[in-house]
Amino acid sequence: MIANTSLVSQSRSSISLEAVGIPRLLKLFLAFAFVVMGVFAATPAFADSVGDEYENKILGNVKNEGTPLEGVRIIVEGNGYSAEVETDAEGKWSIGVPQSGTYEITLVEDTLPDGIAVLEGGATQTVEWGFTNTVVWNFFIGEGERNPTSQFDQFLMRVFDGLNFGLLLGLAAIGLSLVFGTTSLPNFAHGEMVTMGALFTMYLALAGVPLLLAFPIAVALSALFGWGLDSGVWAPLRRRGVGIVQLMIVSIGLSLTFRYLTQALLGGGTEQLPGALGSPEINLFRTVSLSVNDLISMGISLIVVIAFAMWLLNSKMGKATRAVSDNADLAAASGIDVDRVIKVVWVMAGGLAGLAGILWAYFRPGLKWDMGEKILLFIFAAGVLGGLGTAFGAFVGAMIVGVLIETSAQFIPSDLKYVGALVVMIVILLFRPQGILGRRERIG
Repeated sequence: MIANTSLVSQSRSSISLEAVGIPRLLKLFLAFAFVVMGVFAATPAFADSVGDEYENKILGNVKNEGTPLEGVRIIVEGNGYSAEVETDAEGKWSIGVPQSGTYEITLVEDTLPDGIAVLEGGATQTVEWGFTNTVVWNFFIGEGERNPTSQFDQFLMRVFDGLNFGLLLGLAAIGLSLVFGTTSLPNFAHGEMVTMGALFTMYLALAGVPLLLAFPIAVALSALFGWGLDSGVWAPLRRRGVGIVQLMIVSIGLSLTFRYLTQALLGGGTEQLPGALGSPEINLFRTVSLSVNDLISMGISLIVVIAFAMWLLNSKMGKATRAVSDNADLAAASGIDVDRVIKVVWVMAGGLAGLAGILWAYFRPGLKWDMGEKILLFIFAAGVLGGLGTAFGAFVGAMIVGVLIETSAQFIPSDLKYVGALVVMIVILLFRPQGILGRRERIG
């Protein structure tokens, strides 16, 4: 058995790609772009050392009464980062992390020899950084009985995490899908619209605005940001008759611009919104437990999605939005002000994306300059799966993608779980490009 040592203190609509006439080249470009994103998002796993490119390291030894244990899996998660290693022949492991902060370290007890268990502190422990670039973290292990969580209970926990993730993902995916449905624009800057919600919240909190007031103000500012993007960029380009490919390239340029402006404001680290850390856990049933922040996030997401669905189905503007998304020319011939509808859609997309960004910052937790880039792949995957241009399809796709990503980590290395969203998107593009709730053809 070894002693626990650390350099820090321990704590705890119905439209398809063909329908809008997007050329085959664009679909191929989208697929290629996400393949590249997926490849660069994945990092090597299952080695005695990963993340060697980072200066900050978490490392340790796994020994039982002085005997090194090889092949024991260690998982480090936190600040939007996840990596895994297996101990080498000397029981050593090392994981580089992009920045200092709070991380959860898990020793997978199933990879320990029979009769050996973690004796103190649990198999998952929390580490908080000190003033150095290195943290040494070891577990108290020795002969003992394990109380492992069954595979079924682990799956249940991941399903609930996936539902939470899917709900907040759905908020962003609905806005992206409606923008595509009404303008035919695959907006690659949508991820930065998500980031803005969390960024506005942080600065409002720093300015002394009470948190309960900062949230709705941040959502309103995000909606205003969406209106500004349309009025300042997209509406003039539409009037000039700029093609879809050119518009897509402009959206990529906007994404890069806003992303690096955010980095200039925040730096390369991760900022925490008030109350993001230390949220108490509530046991729901069996071994399933969610934090208070997670439960609030799920409740807010459900209320907003239901309210938006009622607006889309019952209000005059909601019906006009669905009509424009289905066929803009026919809607215009019927007397609908298409430009006004598009502007409303951009406002709604900005507000929903901003709310998703706030909830995302509490789910991970943390606000980082490139958080929009990280979530963009999932947003597009959800939209493509459900049917680009359909709000309800985007929500259904988001729930499927969220659950798929979280549950897949039980069976594959956690740093590869995000590839699942990429695979889903490519399969849908190949076999059902209109998505689950989309139609291959439309009349008009």
